[in-house]
Amino acid sequence: MAANRRPTLADVAREVGVSAKTVSRVLNEDGPASAQTREQVLAAVAKLGFQPNLMARNIRVGGPDTTIGLIVPDLSNPFFGAVARSIEETVHDRGLTLLMGSSADDPDRERALTDKFLARRVSILMVVPSVGADHSPLKTHRSAGLPIVFIDRPGAGLSADSVVSSNRAGTHEGVAHLIAHGHRRISFIGDLPTKLYTRRERLAGYREALQEAGLPHDRALVANAHDQQGAAAATAQLLDLADPPTALFAGNNIIAVGIVAELARNKRKDIAVVSFDDVPLAEALEPALTVVAQDADAIGAAAATRALARLDGDRSRAGTITVPTRLIVRSSGGNLTQ
Repeated sequence: MAANRRPTLADVAREVGVSAKTVSRVLNEDGPASAQTREQVLAAVAKLGFQPNLMARNIRVGGPDTTIGLIVPDLSNPFFGAVARSIEETVHDRGLTLLMGSSADDPDRERALTDKFLARRVSILMVVPSVGADHSPLKTHRSAGLPIVFIDRPGAGLSADSVVSSNRAGTHEGVAHLIAHGHRRISFIGDLPTKLYTRRERLAGYREALQEAGLPHDRALVANAHDQQGAAAATAQLLDLADPPTALFAGNNIIAVGIVAELARNKRKDIAVVSFDDVPLAEALEPALTVVAQDADAIGAAAATRALARLDGDRSRAGTITVPTRLIVRSSGGNLTQ
């Protein structure tokens, strides 16, 4: 066998002096083989470092793979990393392995990843839907028994289980906290327009909190930003208004980082900030960042538990599990100091 290639089933068969079919029977435990042959095959497998091609075997016999396909928008986002870790921990004892891919919030890329996972016959498919994605082609797979769970956002064109955060209620609580501390000019900086479920729900929570307090919804205080640089630029523009905001609500943790950086550059500690979703080292910032924290661990565990129940034969109606958020009050959301 050449040193630069992976050992094959045929290599193991030659090492033992039996047929490839005999080796396959031993490894798959699906046919007769003497104790001596079994011992020799397993010894050859260890010696050669042979790894069975489980994907090829599962396609051949028509069974599912022992993997879970998870598609997220951004592998670098700590929130999705925490969700993935929780899923992995929950399914570990079932012998399932988590495979991940990034859609970059692109529906075409999401569909390509979905097709790849389906081709390898994953046992479970989990998706954080992209804006504009159509999930109706998955109907036949769900009808055939494939557990499909949408995470963070509901899917489109397919009735399937979803696990989401309490986006609207959480934002409402964060904005109400700012109002309770004397702020009347509160800006919302987020990724707009609001085609995505999470963005739409958070903006709705912002508006509802203002309405509940009898405050007007000033469109000039709602700014669009897609990344840290955009959030920093939006912050600068808002603070240059004739009647600027005294508080800023960040639509997500990426936006919050841009806001905090811009305020730090301008030494503006007088502006209150609340972020939807926690930020690494939020407590170490000056001032420490007040956040509406999502429970990524609970979201991942709920998604995995629901998927496993489906895998075990649960055929009940698809539903949505809403995981509560938690307001973590730190100094950035404190009293008005202007």
